[in-house]
Amino acid sequence: MTKAIRIYRTGGPEVMQWEDVEVGAPGAGQVRMKNTAVGLNFRDVLIRNGGHALKAFPSGLGLESAGIIEAIGPGVSGFTVGQRIAVVAGPDGAYAEARLVPAARVVPLPDTIDERTAASMMIRGMTVRYLLRETYAVQHGDTVLIHAAAGGLGLIFCQWAKHLGATVIGTVSSAAKGEIARAHGCDHAIVYGNEDFTARVREITSGKGVAAVYDSVGKDTFEASLNCLRPRGVMVSFGEASGDPPPVAPRRLGALGSIYVTHPSLPDYTATREALLATAGDLFAMVAGGNVKIDVSRSYPLAGAARAHADVESRRSTGSIVLIP
Repeated sequence: MTKAIRIYRTGGPEVMQWEDVEVGAPGAGQVRMKNTAVGLNFRDVLIRNGGHALKAFPSGLGLESAGIIEAIGPGVSGFTVGQRIAVVAGPDGAYAEARLVPAARVVPLPDTIDERTAASMMIRGMTVRYLLRETYAVQHGDTVLIHAAAGGLGLIFCQWAKHLGATVIGTVSSAAKGEIARAHGCDHAIVYGNEDFTARVREITSGKGVAAVYDSVGKDTFEASLNCLRPRGVMVSFGEASGDPPPVAPRRLGALGSIYVTHPSLPDYTATREALLATAGDLFAMVAGGNVKIDVSRSYPLAGAARAHADVESRRSTGSIVLIP
């Protein structure tokens, strides 16, 4: 038997239970991995509190972890027992000492990336890669807006966008978080509540607006973000931390300057094995080359994941958080 976090209902952090589970041997196309570090993403909080739907209970939590291969199932080639790997894969169950994962979603870790760093950056880093390189391909000289700039994804975004030659405007919840964002490449940090971010963006851009807004906050920022865009700008809504934004009538997009609105997701940008490895490879190269530094702000015991969730929800955290089995 091995230990894992399970939930039997949605609710606060207290619904998370640390209990024995049976992992079993890997089936066809699977490997069994021993987790040495597990990534905590805000999506996990939304799953736990009912913000995102679950198909059934009991359920595990988490999609992202790093560790080593313990066993290899039938039909799997190209991997070895003891190999260091990172995995982003469902169903939810990464909050565990060990789990079964599809071999097609396994990414070998290069020697330059330790497992704690990998667990904290795969979802965030690969998301940043497709946001900046594919959803809207940022060009040298562009100005872009990123909400939650001092979060784990935000800090990666600021550095990567700066490396591409963009001017980065970020929103944060406090002056202290603004300093953290600026230290990671954010040119202009706007504190929620202290400033009207739409007016400030227009001021920074001399009224022109930004090429793209990257918004994982949702309801609280979406409407104002639309008014930050330049003509034919791109509104990239990729998360709903504050809830779903209101619907937008297509005709409004024309009135706002023929803007675009999209809601991308990582599975669609890494749907093939080739796309997954290319995306992860770009992330590894950015980190190994020193262009992106991963800020693992805190680690918690996996058995104490409830405390980690409480800290995330209270905004007492910046950067990335990992859970250690």
